[in-house]
Amino acid sequence: MRKSIFIAAGLFLSISTQAQLLDILKSTVKDKTGIDLNNPQATKGSTATATTTATTTTPTSTKTTPLNVGSLTSTQISSGLKEALSIGVTDGVKKLALTDGFLKNEAVKILMPEKLRKVDATLRSVGLGSLADEGVKLLNRAAEDAVTEAAPIFTNAITSMTITDAKNILLGSNNAATSYLQGKTQSQLFTAFQPKVKASLGKVGADAVWKNLISKYNTFTGQAVTTDLNEYVTTETINGVFKMVADKESGIRNSPAMRTTSILQKVFGAQDGNR
Repeated sequence: MRKSIFIAAGLFLSISTQAQLLDILKSTVKDKTGIDLNNPQATKGSTATATTTATTTTPTSTKTTPLNVGSLTSTQISSGLKEALSIGVTDGVKKLALTDGFLKNEAVKILMPEKLRKVDATLRSVGLGSLADEGVKLLNRAAEDAVTEAAPIFTNAITSMTITDAKNILLGSNNAATSYLQGKTQSQLFTAFQPKVKASLGKVGADAVWKNLISKYNTFTGQAVTTDLNEYVTTETINGVFKMVADKESGIRNSPAMRTTSILQKVFGAQDGNR
């Protein structure tokens, strides 16, 4: 009889211990996960919410912003940008190098240096407007003569464009390629242009005309005005080239009709969807 009592007591204690362990386990699960094992349905909504939250927030933490250029390869992007710049440079330089390429194009025409605007006004007031006009014309003639020096410098800069440069330029502003080119060539162009412009000023007779023009002004006013025409015309010539290249780039980016080759159509057609 005593033996049976001891066995029953042992079983009771064993069951009681298991129940306590189970309660501890349920409590731990609820604390860690929010799931109540005594009533799973009550926590179904919160479980779903937790799952949904994890699903929606996980991609955000690893999300990047890739360049969306469709099926274009890096080589195609690079080739398209280089071709666009080459066309812009070739067309721009060719047009500017013609007689009146600067003079008759109001967007790039080289005017009387600001420092000498009073010279222009004074000469016209005493009937020497034709001399002032001739001075301006010859500044533009010098630029037209010198501008061909730009081509090889631009070609070198375009050839050295990297894949990364090209990708950034493609999805950039309307003049992103021109700005890239300007950054790469500005100082080289100035160095190359200065001696050419100086020679061109002498070649077209601008030096003689401007010497006469300044001399007459100084005589009429009793002043001693001088200016560095070489530096002025060099800077204005470079600005004119970049203006023409920027116009061509903007046209190719915004007008499918100006994409005259298959690579331009493919590359800038992909760009259309990202702007």
